[in-house]
Amino acid sequence: MTDPKLLWLIAGITLILLEFAAPGVVVVFFGVGAVITSITTWLGLTPGIGSQTVVFGLTSFALLFTLRRFVRNWFVGKSGGMNGDLDDDFTGREARVVRAIPGPGEDGRVEIKGAEWKARSNEAIPAGTTVIIDHREGLTLHVRTR
Repeated sequence: MTDPKLLWLIAGITLILLEFAAPGVVVVFFGVGAVITSITTWLGLTPGIGSQTVVFGLTSFALLFTLRRFVRNWFVGKSGGMNGDLDDDFTGREARVVRAIPGPGEDGRVEIKGAEWKARSNEAIPAGTTVIIDHREGLTLHVRTR
C-alpha cells in the first residue's frame, strides 16, 4: 500500500500548482491543507484516514476563509474603482473568442492577456471573433461583438 503521507504531499503540491491553471485563489488553500495533513501524518498525529480527512478539511477551509481576502490581493491587486470591483481592468478591452459562445446563459471561452476566461454573451459568437468586454462577474467575462 502507498504511504499516506506521500499521497497527501503529492496531492498538496498538485493542488498548489493547479492554482496557476484555475485562477481564483481557492485551490491553493486545499493544497496547503493537504501538505499540512501530510506533515501531521508524518509526525504520527493523524494515523488513520478519518483523522487525516478531518485535518485536511478543517485546515483547508480555515485557511480559505481566513486568508483568501489577503492573499487574493497579491495575485489580483487592489482595485482603484469606486465600487471596489475589478471591472476597470477588463471593461472595454478586446478579447478573442477561443471557444464559441452559444448564446444567452451558455458559456464559451475568450483569451485576454494570454489567459483564457469563461465568457457569456446575449448573442451567439463564433470562435475567432474579436469581442469587447462589457463587465466581469466573478471569473466570467460578459462580452459583446464590436
